[in-house]
Amino acid sequence: MTTPPGTTQLHELVLPAHANHHGTLFAGQGLQWMAKAAFLAARSFAQREVVMAGVTGVDFLAPVPGGYQLVLRGWVSRAGRSSITVCVTGLADRPDVPAEEVVKAVFEMVAVDAAGRPVAIGRSYLHKESTP
Repeated sequence: MTTPPGTTQLHELVLPAHANHHGTLFAGQGLQWMAKAAFLAARSFAQREVVMAGVTGVDFLAPVPGGYQLVLRGWVSRAGRSSITVCVTGLADRPDVPAEEVVKAVFEMVAVDAAGRPVAIGRSYLHKESTP
């Protein structure tokens, strides 16, 4: 399955190892998965390595119980000279329960060269769907 450059979709199963003491997704694990989605979307758009410069507007909208699937969707909403803004949203579901939006965040990524210095990506971009 291929996705357009600058987009990604990840599926993660919330297992007991990913849960907190309430039996729901540990926020740190959810943030790690969102960061992975942002990285993959930015790297596919830039066609080079990227690093995270920041994250804003992280919202955990509802708890995600163990046994649920978390579907994370990431897309590039803006690109500058070397910076890339990626929006990530997450839906939680299981076979007998309708999907519900449970997480969202905006990540700032930067394209880098082999030495880790910012490098131009060669194009700018603004997506109409600019916020999660």
